[in-house]
Amino acid sequence: MASRYDDEERYRQQRTSTRSTGTASGRPTSGNRTSAGNRSTAGRSSANRTTRQKTNDFNYYDDFDEEAEERRRRRAAQRRAQQQAEREGRHSSGKKKSSRKAKAKKRRTRIILFAFEIVLLAVMLIVFWGVTRVEKVGKVSLEEEDIEVNAEVETNEQMKGYRTVALFGVDSTTGQLTKNTRSDTIILANINQDTNEIKLVSVYRDTYLNIGNDTYNKCNSAYAKGGPQQAINMLNQNLDLNIDDFVTVGFEGLIDIIDDLGGVTIDVQSEEIIHLNNYQKSIAEDLKISYTPVSSAGTQVLNGLQATAYCRIRYTSGSDFKRTQRQRDVLSAIMEKAKTASTSTLTQAANDLFNNEVIYTSLGLSEILELLGDVTSYSIVGDSGFPEASMITTGTIGAKGSCVVPVDLSSNVSWLHEYLFEETGYTPSDTVEEYSAKVKSDTLAYISY
Repeated sequence: MASRYDDEERYRQQRTSTRSTGTASGRPTSGNRTSAGNRSTAGRSSANRTTRQKTNDFNYYDDFDEEAEERRRRRAAQRRAQQQAEREGRHSSGKKKSSRKAKAKKRRTRIILFAFEIVLLAVMLIVFWGVTRVEKVGKVSLEEEDIEVNAEVETNEQMKGYRTVALFGVDSTTGQLTKNTRSDTIILANINQDTNEIKLVSVYRDTYLNIGNDTYNKCNSAYAKGGPQQAINMLNQNLDLNIDDFVTVGFEGLIDIIDDLGGVTIDVQSEEIIHLNNYQKSIAEDLKISYTPVSSAGTQVLNGLQATAYCRIRYTSGSDFKRTQRQRDVLSAIMEKAKTASTSTLTQAANDLFNNEVIYTSLGLSEILELLGDVTSYSIVGDSGFPEASMITTGTIGAKGSCVVPVDLSSNVSWLHEYLFEETGYTPSDTVEEYSAKVKSDTLAYISY
């Protein structure tokens, strides 16, 4: 039986023989076309049979052709490449699939973004809580159109660069900060915004003035009648000021602030001790807390209750005028203590400040935080009282009772502007001149000028 290699050899010989007779695959060469055309039909049929047989032989042995072998190798290589690509996670089109490593990375990215969104949401909620807390418990927005300022003040260039805040201390242990209680303490805190220097002026609570509704009475009744808005208008109209911010505290608020700061240093006089302890006892009973009596005179650290009681003393020489000095002394001591306090201490003080029964203010949270952040740059460079000591008198004004009367309100306002704004020779507004004449007319029958 012939082997595959014998068949291959026979095929090569037949192909060589075909070339030697001048034919290839049953076609005549170019040199024998004429003779081929003269062959008989039988000869052509025989040649065709021979050609078909040779062609079949060629197709059979094509498996050994080098070009066919090359095609098989390419197809095999393509199949291997496709299988390898599929193992590596590729589509037959060649587009890369997401590997497990890529999917894990994408999943981690989503988790990180989600965590970031949660943190951002938490921060927003904290800020929202802080702002709404201020709005809810102690913040009031005073409408600009409701704040009355004398026309001449609005165009006063000398007052620009200063900011005046009204500080009210109401005669209330807890609650009643909005109105229906008299402001026993009225202090103007005037801030030079270029130098951060502060001057304090106590407006004596019994001063006979227009209380903001064209009636005349003790000025502390303005707060009881119409809250901080009427009290601010009273100050603006009578004193030619441009106040639009205020802070009101009761006894409990002042106690909390001082305790958070660790107390304040005050020089207590011997005649003040008995009154200080009596006021302590009275406030402690209202708040249902204990108190520690002050036992000796001299410079010492007073806690919140002791310092608040100290602010209320008026039964020594100097009466209410001396009491306002004590209040300014405590306020100055608070400022000095705040300068050395830690951030956490100031934060605690701010939190206690915004308790719903201890503060009422037009200042927002951002303004409070800004003031706390700059506290070390502020300094109190002066304190005084209004009316000025050389232009003041007292007397019982009919049913209004004992009052402090400015001897010529206009002159007192001129002094005040020179003191606060360094404006020498200030000319009071027409409104102040009108009020000054009315005060003198109302009190002329009761006191001697």
